[in-house]
Amino acid sequence: MKLDRHRTRAGLAAAATLPLVAGALALGIPSAQAAPHDRLVLTTTKPLWATPRADHGSAAASTTVHARVYLAGRDAKGLAAYAQAVSDPKSPLYGKYLTAKQAQARFGATPQQIADVTRWLKSAGLTVTATTQHYVAVSGDKAAVQRAFGTDLHNYTKDGRVYHAPAKAASVPASVADAVLTVSGLDNAPKLARHDNTTDAATSAARPSGATPGDTLPPPEAVFKNAGPFSTYYGSKTNSSLPSSYGVKAPYAVHGYTGKQLRAAYGAGKWTGKGVTIAITDAYASPYIAKDAAEYAKRNGDAPYRPGQFGQVLPGAYNSIDSCKAAGWYGEETLDVEAVHAVAPAARITYVGAASCGDSDLMDALTKVVDNRLADIVSNSWGDVEANETPDVATAYDHIFQQGAVEGIGFYFSSGDNGDEVANTGTKQVDTPANSAWVTAVGGTSLAVGKGNKYLWETGWGTYKATLSKDGQSWDNFPGAYTSGAGGGTSRTVDQPFYQRGVVPDALSKQDGPAPKRVVPDIAAIADPNTGFLVGQSQTFPDKSVKYSEYRIGGTSLAAPVISAIQALAQQARGGVPIGFANPGIYDRYGTAAYHDVTDHPLGQGQGLGVIRMDYANGIDASGGLLTSLRSLGKDSSLNATVGYDNVTGVGTPAAGYVNSYVPRRH
Repeated sequence: MKLDRHRTRAGLAAAATLPLVAGALALGIPSAQAAPHDRLVLTTTKPLWATPRADHGSAAASTTVHARVYLAGRDAKGLAAYAQAVSDPKSPLYGKYLTAKQAQARFGATPQQIADVTRWLKSAGLTVTATTQHYVAVSGDKAAVQRAFGTDLHNYTKDGRVYHAPAKAASVPASVADAVLTVSGLDNAPKLARHDNTTDAATSAARPSGATPGDTLPPPEAVFKNAGPFSTYYGSKTNSSLPSSYGVKAPYAVHGYTGKQLRAAYGAGKWTGKGVTIAITDAYASPYIAKDAAEYAKRNGDAPYRPGQFGQVLPGAYNSIDSCKAAGWYGEETLDVEAVHAVAPAARITYVGAASCGDSDLMDALTKVVDNRLADIVSNSWGDVEANETPDVATAYDHIFQQGAVEGIGFYFSSGDNGDEVANTGTKQVDTPANSAWVTAVGGTSLAVGKGNKYLWETGWGTYKATLSKDGQSWDNFPGAYTSGAGGGTSRTVDQPFYQRGVVPDALSKQDGPAPKRVVPDIAAIADPNTGFLVGQSQTFPDKSVKYSEYRIGGTSLAAPVISAIQALAQQARGGVPIGFANPGIYDRYGTAAYHDVTDHPLGQGQGLGVIRMDYANGIDASGGLLTSLRSLGKDSSLNATVGYDNVTGVGTPAAGYVNSYVPRRH
């Protein structure tokens, strides 16, 4: 995620993300078409970017491929159908979840399927490098790939570089077609996730390279500090000598909201998340997380962690440490853990670290949650742009989400920090896997919490930055340039899910054509770093020492764990019954007192909003000077927070009635 969030991934997922349709899920099963010589074509295996115009001819014979053949299991269509049924409040099967063991027995791959797929791959000359109940991993040269999958490998230009990819969609023998879901790894374009947190820093301070050998994790990144003065709550401190904006004197940015303020804003009430487990997935793991989380809770009035309340499930080794900028992920884990605990102080937290920021490793982390039923709720603050997705990986992700749904596990993904992505990529698009029809996409807002922790208002998160003029009498180029904002918009690849029908306006769902598409996000929460969350993290200081320090942070990486924590409160209010895949229930509550209907003009049309930011030019202290800027709120690229559903905040943010709406009704 650029902008201090280290998102560096290309190709996360979901071109073939399965549409959900009214009645029955358009089951997300990759279409298989008859091919010559008793083979079936897997149409999800050719990347969208591998076009004739980008084709540079056949790849070298020495080209080596490392691929995964994902297994469809006993009943892939039945899995998708059951996943919808148990998630839809209108279904007689609603809430009839399976245990992980039951799900595997009913829908998982059989030993015979695994044996048959393994035999076929070996007979083609491929080497089997790993086998699980979800996939068979192989490696081999171009000739073996062609024998196994019936396609040549060509070189294609993508983003100015050349990568190999299948010249046509892969096919498999009819004898194993029922066992194969999809094949990933036949192309070698980078697939690296980016995380969605941002300090929205005024400047980029020097950072350690993070380049270390083997699986040794690097030290934390260089320290970042916010300069004051600050507001303790929205509007508590202004400077009358600075220029006005929008006809008023803007307040200083808050120091960083804490759990008490967020719980009050989103209607937590008496609920604490007791009895609920939230999993958090990210790449790598901060060596300081337990100490930092305990120190943060102590300093900021959160409940201390009970013995065993926080735990980690980590891989045996890490990889891609330099290309994934491993140290940058420490702040992501720290933010996610501290935000979840601040809002749901009694919930158990299980951090599941991936071996890298690559798709395969992130999917392995998600699979651990599902296979071992590690949590009820999974918070994920990472992703990439839809243009980088490959349909094979999308299909594999959706299969995991469906498996989780039948067990009553809900997945929450941040919607991104670059608005419509035009400023970032030159193309208007959504992020993925937030675009999946099987996850809850979480958008972002700018939040105003007033005196006494009173909720004042929210806007959609979108920031323009104008700097103070040299003479101090005006804001240069007011309102300034776009810096960041909540991701959202209309997917080009995912069909409209059934739960969005009748809620999402046609103007959004049919933005690119007559067929309605998935629109992101579904729900939203605080994300703007200018009205952000206070976080505490061990960081590397200029003298190379590592010390705990606190700073304000934002991004939809904050919104996702906040909503995940709110869902934990709702599950507790529901009597502990898992909410599972939450979107049908979220949309059922649309238009009720469960939500704040967020707009970009909460004080009235035409009344702009902004906050004053004071930043250290060097990111740590005043020795390099101070930078003064005005950050305008509610200006998210081409996206707009409007009355009703919108492509910045979805159905809105949780209001006082949201959690209580899950309390079972007495008849």
